[in-house]
Amino acid sequence: MTKSAPPTFKRCEVIAMQPQDPDRNLRIKAALALTGLTRSTLYRKMEAGTFPQNTQISTRCMGWRESVITAWLKNPISYDTADRGPG
Repeated sequence: MTKSAPPTFKRCEVIAMQPQDPDRNLRIKAALALTGLTRSTLYRKMEAGTFPQNTQISTRCMGWRESVITAWLKNPISYDTADRGPG
């Protein structure tokens, strides 16, 4: 009688791109994952005015509104923070 090996399952993660709360605050790691930018590029673009400014969440915590980053993702080349009103 031979023993069969137990079935192996590969872990698969599916990320739904459906915003459940479009105005939630994203921390730096989530913003980087969503945009595909590096940390230094993100801050360089913020300084140049071509990426949304972060907002203070608490005393030592900054974040970005998901709706603003989504707007940036729709057209990142022509995005300019000077054209936007306060977040």
